Amino acid sequence: MLKFYFNGSPNPTKVALFLEETGLAYEPVKIDTRTGEQFTQDYLKINPNAKVPAIDDNGTIVFDSNAILLYLAEKTGQFLPANRAELLSWLMFVATGVGPYSGQAVHFKHFAPKDQNHDYAHNRYQYETDRHYRILDGHLKGRRYMVGDDYSIVDMALWGWARMVPFKLGDDAFARYPNVKRLIDEIAARPAAARAIALKDKFTFKAEMDDEARRNMFGHMTTKVA
Repeated sequence: MLKFYFNGSPNPTKVALFLEETGLAYEPVKIDTRTGEQFTQDYLKINPNAKVPAIDDNGTIVFDSNAILLYLAEKTGQFLPANRAELLSWLMFVATGVGPYSGQAVHFKHFAPKDQNHDYAHNRYQYETDRHYRILDGHLKGRRYMVGDDYSIVDMALWGWARMVPFKLGDDAFARYPNVKRLIDEIAARPAAARAIALKDKFTFKAEMDDEARRNMFGHMTTKVA
């Protein structure tokens, strides 16, 4: 059976959405990044990058959420738009832009120490995150889905991060991206989305963002690189 290594963060949740949409049988394996489970030797054999998600599909190991979505879509033949060029373009746009900038926007807005460099970094990631969502919003104007006329893995990839727009950019941020919000609301109403979000609640994860959690999640705070 497919093993799905996950926690409740955006990237694993979009893979959980695909699994729930397709009904693929899978075994969820909790990786609590606040307690450092991502650094165990067993898990590093699955993902040497010490991140979630990852899957072990009967010996075929795939890590990185967008790679997993593409692998599973090709394996099952489900949620693949016909226009492969457009699929790859927007899937990589999410992978290389939306995800990384969104993650850093969250970090500098909520978790980074407020030192002399904070304002520059915070403003940089807020700007770039907003810029990416404005591009997405323009693309979705007059379109129901990201690629073609059908719901696909590109929409799932976007949903993982975009559902958290207020946490990244402020409570009123969705007002700037009405077309993105329409798509996210549509996906959120799907039963599979509710099951994907609820998956983490079947397990116990460390809730506190204490010194241990900061060491495990933000190692650069305690490690100096020459």
